[in-house]
Amino acid sequence: MTAKPLLTALLPLVSDLSRDLPDQERYRRLLQAMRGLLPCDAAALLRLDGEWLVPLAVDGLSADTLGRRFKVSEHPRFQALLSRPEPTRFASDSELPDPYDGLVNAPGANLEVHDCMGCPLMVDERPWGLVTLDALTPGQFQSLELDALQAFASLAAATVTVAERIEHLALRAEDEHQRAEVYRQASGQDKELIGQSPAHKHLLEEVRLVGGSDLTVLITGETGVGKELVAMALHQASHRADKPLVSLNCAALPDTLVESELFGHVRGAFTGAHGERRGKFELANGGTLFLDEVGELPLSVQAKLLRVLQSGQLQRLGSDREHRVDVRLIAATNRDLAAEVRSGNYRADFYHRLSVYPLHVPPLRERGRDVLLLAGYFLEQNRSRLGLNSLRLSPEAQAALLAYDWPGNVRELEHLIGRSALKALGQHPERPRILTLTATDLDLRPANPTNGAPSSPVNVPLPSLPEGDLRQATDGYQRQLIEACLLRHGGNWAAAARELGLDRANLSRLARRLGLR
Repeated sequence: MTAKPLLTALLPLVSDLSRDLPDQERYRRLLQAMRGLLPCDAAALLRLDGEWLVPLAVDGLSADTLGRRFKVSEHPRFQALLSRPEPTRFASDSELPDPYDGLVNAPGANLEVHDCMGCPLMVDERPWGLVTLDALTPGQFQSLELDALQAFASLAAATVTVAERIEHLALRAEDEHQRAEVYRQASGQDKELIGQSPAHKHLLEEVRLVGGSDLTVLITGETGVGKELVAMALHQASHRADKPLVSLNCAALPDTLVESELFGHVRGAFTGAHGERRGKFELANGGTLFLDEVGELPLSVQAKLLRVLQSGQLQRLGSDREHRVDVRLIAATNRDLAAEVRSGNYRADFYHRLSVYPLHVPPLRERGRDVLLLAGYFLEQNRSRLGLNSLRLSPEAQAALLAYDWPGNVRELEHLIGRSALKALGQHPERPRILTLTATDLDLRPANPTNGAPSSPVNVPLPSLPEGDLRQATDGYQRQLIEACLLRHGGNWAAAARELGLDRANLSRLARRLGLR
């Protein structure tokens, strides 16, 4: 390749270095220029995050690739690229599996990659990530093009350096790697908020806005939308990120233990209290306390929590001694607490203290093509778990995911991908190199099928519909179900709770709300 075409391809990127561009647009231009310089079927820019490679931009690859996270130790080609500072071209007949097999957007073509080369991006003399090029045609890349790729990689490294410095100045945050390490240590998980839809970007802006403050945040949203992940992101974005993030699921505890879990207890405070114990507030001192399912807290506990939030002082059960704590509170619920306040089931003063900064997490059905990115994340998890070379979605399966309403949101998608991958693999005992999930494998059915054949061949008569609004109808059905269950068990609440799949304390609270106790 002569110097003139190389210079022509690189000059626009040099100009971009001085422009204030969104990172996504900057990286898109980078890959576009690279494909113009080195024709190929697909290109990708990946950032190295610990032992994982995270795709930042792709061109010519399936949309779900952006949601995948590639563990370097599981992909020999990535290992090889990162092991040497210069570009590497793999022979067309290389036996090393290609991470992009099945992901190249080439309708009707062989989906296995046959020519591949890549180069590490070095920032401050350390590997920052990779640029990769893939072709479905054997022998498409020549050794002469490695020099051009090296020149391109050097400019790409300058591009990502500029992008990172702009982000650093804008957010005034600590070093990204240090924040990620603190986040993993505090949460014990390595998850992230994945998405590019306007609704998701708005959520991330809200997280960045309020994350650095000490304001109490009330996270609302449907079941399965990822409220706990949002709480972790808020903690990570705060100045308390190097302090503990302590979580408590308020719906998982009986009423008698909620106070002990929150405030701690001393020896002899109640039967079974054989020693002194610190509560969640003291464990979270200096950091963040996350109360999940906060709508399930009893009224008596709400009053005591309100005092702690206002004064920063608490007493352990059975003790008169005051303990001072400095805790930032984040709460989450899928219930309409304002409606609960109006109905008398929730304290108004506690609700207003919780909702200093309300933060709504959008349901998956409002996030458009984010479903494909999230699917890619779960596909890569299951590919690794099942020991597959490639796990992908057919175009029809992608269309089915986009058309579905997702009543269970992201959690439902995660379970669906795991279940479908396992079932599809069971139908292929020969373990194919590329396992493709079809729309049939996903088995997605609308919640209320209309204008078509019923989802089940059995004709079940529909019960007469109750009168009133949805809340009244739901309450009526729950009341009848609990009464029938109690009748079967002779009034034994513990046995009824087991049959209904509820914690006894939760059943007791529900029964009080429904007027059964």
